[in-house]
Amino acid sequence: MGIEVSDELLGTFVPVLIYWAYSGIYVLLDSFEKYRLHTKKDEDEKNSVSKRTVVKGVLLQQTVQAIVAIILFTVTGNDDGDEGTRSSFIDLARQFVTAMVVLDTWQYFMHRYMHHNKFLYKHIHSQHHRLVVPYAFGALYNHPVEGLLLDTVGGALSFLLSGMSPRTSIFFFSFATIKTVDDHCGLWLPGNLFHALFRNNSAYHDIHHQLYGTKYNFSQPFFVMWDRILGTYMPYSLEKRAGGGFEVRPTKVEKEN
Repeated sequence: MGIEVSDELLGTFVPVLIYWAYSGIYVLLDSFEKYRLHTKKDEDEKNSVSKRTVVKGVLLQQTVQAIVAIILFTVTGNDDGDEGTRSSFIDLARQFVTAMVVLDTWQYFMHRYMHHNKFLYKHIHSQHHRLVVPYAFGALYNHPVEGLLLDTVGGALSFLLSGMSPRTSIFFFSFATIKTVDDHCGLWLPGNLFHALFRNNSAYHDIHHQLYGTKYNFSQPFFVMWDRILGTYMPYSLEKRAGGGFEVRPTKVEKEN
């Protein structure tokens, strides 16, 4: 007789395991200078926080997310454990797209507000920008308040408004986790499907982590629509660096009024 694990439990902890597993792959690839968007020297010199501190910060955020997820599943739960298996492909696609749009919309406006509100940026969001040179397992390195407001609340809204089941949420939040880690990986790998399918990718988000790009490219983690609609989109070119690897260069920098 096998051990049964509920969809709610899987939906809570599978994305956490995937975060560290997928990040681990990028840690192994980290030494490939020919794919890096910044040199290893830049990473060591420009980042103002240790990797040990980053790991502790991420684990704290994931603990809070797990607690909120358990509460959310408990409040919205039902006894129909096969609900996810009866949903048609069209229903699942609709739920996925709805959740993606909801999550993107919430994160764009909250993220942008944290940049424009000087108090919130100084005391909360600036913690994430201690990583001027992003890397994979630093994707969720945030102030606890930011982790709660942007990621946890945003995830809860996408779950509730899309109408997805706990089973579907396993796949959606695992996908969103992989996408978020990939956007912060600091590498431009050949054949990466995320680069082919999404304009919002590691190069696009790298712009935002640089001093000249902090008022641009707020969108995360899927689309760039809100940046384009509201004038915060910064186009870029990807050029080969003389010493190996790539360099992301803005093709247009607008002055702030």
